[in-house]
Amino acid sequence: MLGKTANGLFWMYRYLERAENISRLVETGQRIALTRLGSSDEEWESVLQTAGVAAGFHAAHDSLAKDTAIDWMLRARENPSSVLTSIMAARQNARLVRTALTHEVWEATNATYMTACTALARKVSERDLPQTLRTVRQQTALVRGATHGTMLRNDIYDFARIGTFLERADNTARILDVKYYVLLPSVMAVGSSIDNVQWETILRSVSARGGFRMEYGDSIDPRDIAQFLILDKRMPRSLAFCIGKLRDNLGYLASNYGTRPQSWALVDHIERGYLSFDIDAVLDYGLHEYIQKVLSLLSELGAQIEIDYRFYE
Repeated sequence: MLGKTANGLFWMYRYLERAENISRLVETGQRIALTRLGSSDEEWESVLQTAGVAAGFHAAHDSLAKDTAIDWMLRARENPSSVLTSIMAARQNARLVRTALTHEVWEATNATYMTACTALARKVSERDLPQTLRTVRQQTALVRGATHGTMLRNDIYDFARIGTFLERADNTARILDVKYYVLLPSVMAVGSSIDNVQWETILRSVSARGGFRMEYGDSIDPRDIAQFLILDKRMPRSLAFCIGKLRDNLGYLASNYGTRPQSWALVDHIERGYLSFDIDAVLDYGLHEYIQKVLSLLSELGAQIEIDYRFYE
């Protein structure tokens, strides 16, 4: 496969996953803000930081307000990680690799782009926000479904999956971090009804509430939630699940190309070194410190994947 095709597939699926994840972060910020007494616009600073778009926001705006923060994350073209620009970038990459995609995947991607352009043509009102966020998630899910249902399980599919799960792991880590260290009102709130509502919101934000209740029942225990979202290999947005899929697909590529690149060794290091403990070891390490280390390694892995496969033909 040409390096530019591999790169286009990798980034097409990263951008699609990013659009969905940014919509989830906006919903998380909105839901958590609703649980807090005396909440202010300043709380959205943490959401911007989590999404990695705070610096760009402050360069473009003199002050922080909820509606401008949401608009920046959803539709600002100056923000390279907004939902709209992410979907536009995904479609552009899809055009570049059009011959590597099935007709169904291309049609679903194009439909996602057109729907996003319509839904985000103007600033989204608070009343319309929940439906707009649902629409984004539904459209990206259609592309994912078309990919699963129509694509050959070859190196094209591997690069698509690697882009998806790298971005997804990054997002799950960021959502956990923003809850545990930034959005919690105070130490006094730990274990309170407000704390429990916020943890349940985190589960909702990664579509994990139903699965968590099947496993743990109705009780909300932050330790169990951290275990579920970090180490449970059955949960499709957990760090362990995502890293496992990255290892599998990088392994398939290594077999196809007859080599064992540095990116495969790095993902193996992440899995063995950071996802083989129990949750008590993670908490003893420090959840914030642990998440920051994993995020750093994921960033390194993304860069290494591009280095390893850019020149393969």
